[in-house]
Amino acid sequence: MSDTANPEVKQSFQLKSANISLTALELYYFDEHEFEANLRDKISQAPGFFKDIPLVISLDKYEGIDSEIDFFKIIGTCRRHNIQVIGVRAANENQRRLAKGASLALMPGGSVRERPTTPEAAAEKAEPVTETPAVTLAPEPAATKIVTQTVRSGQQIHAPEGDLIILAPVQAGAEVLAAGNIHVYGALRGRALAGIHGAESARIFCQSLEAELVSVAGHYKIPEDLQNNGWKSAVQIQLKDDVLVVSPLEKG
Repeated sequence: MSDTANPEVKQSFQLKSANISLTALELYYFDEHEFEANLRDKISQAPGFFKDIPLVISLDKYEGIDSEIDFFKIIGTCRRHNIQVIGVRAANENQRRLAKGASLALMPGGSVRERPTTPEAAAEKAEPVTETPAVTLAPEPAATKIVTQTVRSGQQIHAPEGDLIILAPVQAGAEVLAAGNIHVYGALRGRALAGIHGAESARIFCQSLEAELVSVAGHYKIPEDLQNNGWKSAVQIQLKDDVLVVSPLEKG
């Protein structure tokens, strides 16, 4: 510790929990040339959205052969396009081994688990079931963030645990993010990302849709996708069967 350091500081750092918005790339199979072509096409649709984003490779729905996954090529391709691969959500032990070999973090949240190959193995892995009385706990209400002023270009407003309510316009070049729903009581001209932790039930509501980008649980649309559907009108945006659907807000 230097002579000028605060004498009350007992250690050089602290560990704290952090809510970070991550984008998952859901890989179905891997072909190096096709992967880069598809990635280039996605980036061309919304260059600002992808610049310098941290990316997680999700293998929950991977259908190819594990040995065909080349994480070094995936990392290199992504870095050429200014995307940083930071981890892998693996579905089995072999995929986790390959990810560790590429020095990638193993991320939680995979929905696919390894299955025992024989009934005997299944019996060995089975855990005894102990009946316990059912206890119903009232869920704690998620924190809602309310913003009363215009969200100006260059600003980012983040509601990491619940809904975000904005009682003013969101200008072009601004970004609003929420773990839950986003309500904009004015024109939405910037970028709005709802369900940033994967909540597919999240929605975006606005009085006038003029957005640069809208996203729910990682599924996004850009102006070219939106201008023929609810543009400059009051709408809600939600996810249905992995597709973002824009529908008019009913006026009572």
